[in-house]
Parts: sequence; C-alpha cells; structure tokens
Amino acid sequence: MEMHFATLWEAIADTIPEHTALVHGATRRTWAEYDDRAARLASAFAAAGLGPDSKIGMYLYNGNEYLETQYAGFKMRAVPVNVNYRYLDDELWYLLDNADAEALVFHASLEDRVERVRSRLPKLKLLVEVDDLGTHHYAPNGGSAARFEEVLAAHDPMPRITRDESDIYMLYTGGTTGMPKGVMYAMGGRTEGFVMRGFSLIGVASPPDATRVPDLVRDLARDGELPVSMPACPLMHGTGMWLGAMIPGLAGGTVVTLPGRSLDAHAVWKTTEVENVSVVVIVGDAFCKPMIHAFDEAAARSAPYDASSLKLVVSSGVMWTAEVKSELLERVKHLMLIDAIGSTEGSVGVAVTMNGSPPPTAQFDIAPETKVFTEDGRSVQPGSGEAGMVAAGGNLPLGYFKDPKKSAGTFRVIDGVRYSFTGDWATIEADGSLTLLGRGSQCINSGGEKIFPEEVEEAVKRVDGVYDCLVVGVPDERFGERVTAVVSLVNGATVREADVLTECKATLAGYKAPKRVIFVTAVPRAPNGKADYRAAQKVALAHDGG
Repeated sequence: MEMHFATLWEAIADTIPEHTALVHGATRRTWAEYDDRAARLASAFAAAGLGPDSKIGMYLYNGNEYLETQYAGFKMRAVPVNVNYRYLDDELWYLLDNADAEALVFHASLEDRVERVRSRLPKLKLLVEVDDLGTHHYAPNGGSAARFEEVLAAHDPMPRITRDESDIYMLYTGGTTGMPKGVMYAMGGRTEGFVMRGFSLIGVASPPDATRVPDLVRDLARDGELPVSMPACPLMHGTGMWLGAMIPGLAGGTVVTLPGRSLDAHAVWKTTEVENVSVVVIVGDAFCKPMIHAFDEAAARSAPYDASSLKLVVSSGVMWTAEVKSELLERVKHLMLIDAIGSTEGSVGVAVTMNGSPPPTAQFDIAPETKVFTEDGRSVQPGSGEAGMVAAGGNLPLGYFKDPKKSAGTFRVIDGVRYSFTGDWATIEADGSLTLLGRGSQCINSGGEKIFPEEVEEAVKRVDGVYDCLVVGVPDERFGERVTAVVSLVNGATVREADVLTECKATLAGYKAPKRVIFVTAVPRAPNGKADYRAAQKVALAHDGG
C-alpha cells in the first residue's frame, strides 16, 4: 500500500467507516460517506476527460465540499489546486491559467467572477457549483456549470486504483511579493514526500510501510483518542488545510469547519464545546486575541464555555506573542500551545508552551535539518549574535510549478545539502534555539540599518491599550526609509502617539523605534490573519502625504 493521502484515507474509511469524518454546521459525513462522495466526484472528473496530473481548482470557502473535492482529486491522481476566495477577475484568471486548470469547483456566491473569466480559460472542461445561496441560478453558456449534489447522484463511485508515490501535491502561495506560485511536493516516499511530513508533524513515528496506518487508527479509536480538529482559519491556506484537515485525517480524525466566513470567536468556543473539539488551528494573535475576549465575555454573562475537550491550540503563519499565549493559558490551564514556524516551502521549527513553562515569542526549537546562513553562504554559529537567512531542510518541495528560475532561487544546495530559503531572518542562541527576526522582503532599511517589522510590532503591542499593529517603512529623504507603526486600540482605550514612542524606545534601539504612529480602526489583515503590509503601507503613505 503506497504512501498516498487517497490510499491511506481509503484504508481509514474501511477501518472506521461509521466514525464521523466531516462536520459543517448541521451536516455530518461519516468516513464511509466521505469516501463514497469523493469517489463519485472523481468519476465525474474522469467522465469530463480529466486524468492523472489534471489540475482541479477549488474556489471555495470552508466546508465539507472543499475536502471532498480535494479527496476526489487525490483518488484519481489529479492535482487539486487551492484558489483564494478573495481573488477578483484578473487574479482568478491568472492562477487558473497558470495552473492549467481543467476543472473548477466553486461556491455560487462567487459565480459572477467565474462567469467573467471562464471564456479566457480554454482548458476548462468542467464547472461544478456548490450552492450556498439557497437557489441554483448560475447557468453560463446554457447550463455548463453542474450542481455539486446532482453530479454526485449521477455518477457511480470510481473504482479504487493503484497510485504512485511520485504523484504531485501542490499548494499555491501568494508569498509576500509577486504573483501566486504553485509549490509542488511529491505525495509519498518513505523518507521524503508530503505524507511523511504530515506524520512527522503530528508526532507519529514514521511507519515503515503504509499498511500500519489502519492499525494506528484502530488503536486510537479503541482508546477514544481520534482527534477532532477545527481549522478556525481558511482551508485555502496551508495552515488551515495542512494542520487543521489533512494531517488530522491521517489519524482518522474528524474535521469540523465553521459556517461563518470571517472569524467568529464565540462560534469557535461554542463549536468546541458542542463537537468536543480537541485541536483548534489558528493564526497567531490575530485569532487568539478575539478568542480570549469571547471567552471572557461568556464568563461575564455567567455562561462560561466548556473547553475541557480542547487539548491543543496550534498556530502558524504570523506572530503569536508570549503575552497572548499566557493570557490563553490563564483561562484554559490544561492546554498545550504549539507555535510552528515555516512556510509552504518548508518547516523550520516549533515552540511548545504549557502552564509552568515560559511562553516564548519568536523563539523556536529548530529541526535538526534547519540551518541559518549569512548572505555569503557561511553557517551562523550559535550564540554569535549574527543574523542570517533561515534555511529549512528535510521534507522539501520539488520546486515551483512552471517556474524553474524562482525554484533555483528558493531551493539551493549548500555543501551537498538541499535547503529551502523561506525568506525569514533569524539568529541562533547559544542553546541552539532560533530567534526569528522577520521576513527579509519586509525588512526596512533606515540609514543603512536593517529593521525587521515583527520585532518592532512586538514592542508596540506590549503598550497598554494597543490591540494590533503592523510596521512599515515610508520614504524618508534623510534615512531612506522611516519606521511607521499602523496601530489599532482595544475598545475604549486611549493611547497617545507619544506613549507608544516612549515605551518602544525603552525596549528597542533608537533606530528601530517608530518615528510615527498612525491609529486606525482595524489593522489590515487577510482572512487567515496574515499581515497585509501593502495595505498598511498605503495607510501610512496616505497619512504621510506620500
């Protein structure tokens, strides 16, 4: 039995067919139903002329259909492609064209954008609409978009097939600059491949062969330890899909998705209580702070949330500060918090926090394969204080789809070892831990000094009354760039610019401290909680007169 998500999930469906696999609002699917529905959709793709390596776009919000579509693609050795549901016409066209998409599954509420670009996508063979409006009304070119449920009903399940561990798994990432890029992984492999990366991330000892996976799941089911995972962030990004859905699926888990399309912190806690969620996946402070406020609001109403089922809160993608981690642990004392650093292109390390252990900010235990190199290729020595570029090793992507130039720039060989340069800068402490400084592409150059926004943001967010912050550089005649903080406040708080500047200068070198503070209602972030530095810079320039 090959190391392949589809093959393993089929074996799990046979092992625990009646266990719940998917929950979305009132809709529940068992593992047997999940497998059957994915197999029917795979048949529909095959009937439309798709086959191995065909690309299938998923222009969808969180929901069961997202996961069923991905599983269907895996079953037939096709390549499901995540599409950011925020993309408008040109961005949507670019990604689907770049991916050579032959099918697109989309929510009806996004139909107008699909209608405007589909004529520019001649490779599309099949459109499948998921009705999220209550009525089916999208019928381009005489009804060429099929209804999701009707497609499933019209097709028998595709027979199971033998797959190849070299099959491609691909996730598109927008990155910090430039157009979206498809990051390609080999699906299987005993020491490499995306499946083995998944097993390592959930702490399962690497099985010598795939036939052991059903036994692992059977043991978890017997002991009542099958995970119930809730990605509170979008499945269209790696944090939600990998940590919240695909990897728990390797352990026979249940994936719970929220019907809301923006963060509802009360819904996170309520669903955790109702569904006995054991793992919640978030994106740093941007998600954790609202969750803490919602928890306190419920307690103040004498209707506290029951978080006894929750064991892990996992975060990746943005800063998760020590103060916010401590606040969460004060309220739910038994939790383990896992703060993962990395990117679509490679995993770097983790920081694990529990009550009784000091919660770190941006300090991580790095994987043995992770290194930090200077710009001239020297290895940064622990305790030297020298900053360098983070290089992830181990389970690495094959490269970027149709982009050998960018692949060569990101995936480099040093002393015979292949690394992924994630764009992050860091120092290595004397104990071997990694202190993250920030993303090199966002680095501010002021008077020749490198300033990493994340370090300054952390200092600003420590100021009493500050809720969120992004730091950007704006043009400066004397220094080249001037450090500017875009700040939102806690409801009802009053904070002066001078207060922020004074407190930052007490903890940061003078050249790093903001020269200007701009107060806004909400700091610009994407739905997954990641910083929108471009929007923040526009705000800063508008206030600066630039």
